[in-house]
Amino acid sequence: MKIAVASGKGGTGKTTVSVNLALSLGNVQLIDCDVEEPDCNVYLHANLENREEVYLPVPEIDKEKCTFCGKCSEFCNYNALAIFPTNALVFTDLCHGCGGCFILCPENALIEKKKLIGVIEHGTKSDIEFMRGVLNIGEAMATPVIRALKKKINNKNPVILDAPPGTACPVIETVSDCDFCLLVTEPTPFGLHDLTLAVQLTRVLNVPCGVVINKAGIGDDTVERYCQKEGIPVLMEIPHSREIAELSSQGIPFAEKMLSWKQRFHKLFTDIEGII
Repeated sequence: MKIAVASGKGGTGKTTVSVNLALSLGNVQLIDCDVEEPDCNVYLHANLENREEVYLPVPEIDKEKCTFCGKCSEFCNYNALAIFPTNALVFTDLCHGCGGCFILCPENALIEKKKLIGVIEHGTKSDIEFMRGVLNIGEAMATPVIRALKKKINNKNPVILDAPPGTACPVIETVSDCDFCLLVTEPTPFGLHDLTLAVQLTRVLNVPCGVVINKAGIGDDTVERYCQKEGIPVLMEIPHSREIAELSSQGIPFAEKMLSWKQRFHKLFTDIEGII
């Protein structure tokens, strides 16, 4: 079973839920898909021993073969190619690596080059297999690194994917093909606004979802009323607790010190199984 932990905004506690759920279950694969700022290992403290580079295939133009017909430029929706009457340019920062230009070129004037955009790091902590993607500084596209990460999924055990914040392409790539999406929110107007966007995303992707309310007690009941209206189960509430905040500030998963929470995260998992 693949469970994506997502939300409409940053700072709601996705990583907190992902790591504590993984530690409470054991024998799981934890994948940090927030490749622009991966932080699961701040709490997990796994030894990252293996490292794989992630490349994006980008075109290079052989100007001796190129007739400057412009078919590749017309095809590219991202304006990564510019063709002039006697010259041609490639903007590799805009290239999405789809490979369409290679197929369309009638002169076979495009050469595939590999552009290093990030790395995948592997490690273990007890019985947890941990992986994270790290996007190179300055790179614009996180999705290819996330796609490479998801190819490493081992379906023999439960898989928890810690998604990036927001509802853009990196989140779509993370949540797609998952069995369930756990949406972490907070009981505030901002939390509710962005939760509604995340719910719409899961519905477009046809992935069932449930909600975890983090920092419960700081706001009002509008999130609960919204979930009730939309038929979305509220599967867990994590209180606004000084003890939890202090442990988190020290990089300590609170379920490791507050052992009753391990049982609650176990129940969260079995509740998700019941929904699926």
